[in-house]
Amino acid sequence: MSAALTAGLAGLLGLLIGSFLNVVVHRVPRGESVVSPPSACPRCGTPIRNRHNVPVLGWLLLRGRCYDCAAPISARYPVVELATAALFVIMALRFADDRWALPAYLVFAAAALALALIDLDVHRLPDAIVLPAYPLVVVLLAADHDGPDLLRAAIGCTVLFTFYLALAVAAPGAMGGGDVKLAGLVGLMTAYVSWGTFLTGAFLAFILGAVAGVALMAAGRAGRRTAVPFGPFMLLGALSSVLGAGYLGDYYLTLIGA
Repeated sequence: MSAALTAGLAGLLGLLIGSFLNVVVHRVPRGESVVSPPSACPRCGTPIRNRHNVPVLGWLLLRGRCYDCAAPISARYPVVELATAALFVIMALRFADDRWALPAYLVFAAAALALALIDLDVHRLPDAIVLPAYPLVVVLLAADHDGPDLLRAAIGCTVLFTFYLALAVAAPGAMGGGDVKLAGLVGLMTAYVSWGTFLTGAFLAFILGAVAGVALMAAGRAGRRTAVPFGPFMLLGALSSVLGAGYLGDYYLTLIGA
């Protein structure tokens, strides 16, 4: 299968997964099932018709309003669907030569989008998403049967988890339990690619977090004691590193002869 065809199929899958992620982001923080009941308008309670539940197109056909009561439907829904599709396409192109690893990184990308949105909404990284992601990506990566990469991923997972745990213990409140649990997954997925990717992803999280914090304070939207969710920066750093920024870490390791 050509890289272009794989990317196209990944994009279509991303649209469907993105539609499901909208349900996950809305229901998981509330402890609700993501399977039932079917999606319905939050104002009038009418179930959404199948023809209106088509990713992106459904929202456009309805002009962003409920078919039955005309209540506005947030533009976030099609944005999440398009973002998931775009990320899946980029992942497919990135791992065009490593098709065994691609499913694992598509799972990671979907989980990352859901977790980032939930953390921004409610400042939580639900175990219901983080913990099942571990065995799922490990099984998918193990299908490649590449011992050295898996060993590096295991070490990266342990190191980053331990580092975040130490931060949480040394400075209570600086890191939440969700950040610590997520750190292991981030370490696993970045270290599987390379040590440079691992280092870049780890450092980018703190750089992005610091830049965002300064920007929020400069805009008057946060103070020194304002709690800013760190999960989105961890995930953005990891995704950026996996998708190409990791070469910076690889270059640095080459310079120091590591």
